[in-house]
Amino acid sequence: MKKFRLSTQAARDMREILAYIVVDSIRAARKVRLSLFDACQMLSKNPALGHPRKDLTDERLLFWPVGSYLILYDPMTTPITVVRVVHAARDVAKLI
Repeated sequence: MKKFRLSTQAARDMREILAYIVVDSIRAARKVRLSLFDACQMLSKNPALGHPRKDLTDERLLFWPVGSYLILYDPMTTPITVVRVVHAARDVAKLI
């Protein structure tokens, strides 16, 4: 059962990530999707696991790495809200 909420932008991020990967490999896209959703489930059970990035934002967001991606989420909402899912090589500060 899902115990987290994806913002509209986070849902769009996930679709774009998976659409990019699936061009090369359906199996890889499924693996990334499962890894991201498993991480979101884990964070919903342990919202304090992430770490703040004051160098990127003053918002109350926490960050959690999953492979090459970062999950940005608000641990203060119930359920937690995943705000963005972005590739770590991108300019994250501009995307927030």
